[in-house]
Amino acid sequence: MSKNYEKVKKWYDKGIWNETMCRNAVVMGWITPEEFTEITGEEYSKSEREEL
Repeated sequence: MSKNYEKVKKWYDKGIWNETMCRNAVVMGWITPEEFTEITGEEYSKSEREEL
């Protein structure tokens, strides 16, 4: 489990963070793509912006 997983999950569950913010946490290395899926219930895929 990533160091910041619990923080990101708590913030998402409380509505402080949205899916985009969680996606950015993956880009920044705070959580893994698998943890993103656990937190949001959505499959992680790179956005067009990340692929550029």
